[in-house]
Amino acid sequence: MALKQISSNKCFGGLQKVFEHDSVELNCKMKFAIYLPPKAETGKCPALYWLSGLTCTEQNFISKSGYHQAASEHGLVVIAPDTSPRGCNIKGEDDSWDFGTGAGFYVDATEDPWKTNYRMYSYVTQELPQLINANFPVDPQRMSVFGHSMGGHGALICALKNPGKYKSVSAFAPICNPVLCPWGKKAFSGYLGLDQGKWKAYDATHLVQSYPDSQLDILIDQGKDDQFLSDGQLLPDNFIAACTEKKIPVVFRLQEGYDHSYYFIATFITDHIRHHAKYLNA
Repeated sequence: MALKQISSNKCFGGLQKVFEHDSVELNCKMKFAIYLPPKAETGKCPALYWLSGLTCTEQNFISKSGYHQAASEHGLVVIAPDTSPRGCNIKGEDDSWDFGTGAGFYVDATEDPWKTNYRMYSYVTQELPQLINANFPVDPQRMSVFGHSMGGHGALICALKNPGKYKSVSAFAPICNPVLCPWGKKAFSGYLGLDQGKWKAYDATHLVQSYPDSQLDILIDQGKDDQFLSDGQLLPDNFIAACTEKKIPVVFRLQEGYDHSYYFIATFITDHIRHHAKYLNA
């Protein structure tokens, strides 16, 4: 599949690139960002996938999080896709910031008119890794995933729905129990229909209850002053309770004074890179 390079910038000895390609799953052109550390010049490196939150593109993480130095030092290829299909001319796709464009929620839609394009789950778990494995110096057996907010939800469900596929998972302020929060209810009813039984297949709190083993070390950072935490959008307590019941190890850190922004992510990003490097470089 043809890749078109959009940009390339040297950063901490490696290269931050952005590419565009025609996506089969999403039936549109998609961009993704990829950081190739210095180690990628001489051999295959582990792949760490970042999933962004509502309204984001592939640009937010690479320009705001400050992850490059840690990724360079630990020799990790870091891939950041967009958050939804773009320019599909679906009626209503640009009507609101929390549904449609920039808000794919990492599900495979089953409802018209979304089901033809809005297949972000298959895109980030299948099509994109296959594309990366075929075109870049990565080790397909060493892959991890992390994300923020909607993307934190995405990271958790990708790991929980695919035991053994990802070596580790972490999240910043993830939407932990979307079937119970306003964002999740809006997105899931639109993409998946009104049968709430289908929603649970994309809900980390429900998925963890049927996770087959405990070989998954989860790290979550949450800002205590996050408006969306107090608004009941994130519901981490429900997820932690489910993990505790299943004896799945989760490190949950409530960070005093921090909000939902990239200032919060930038503060703790190095901890998350280290968390993944521990498993990816083992």
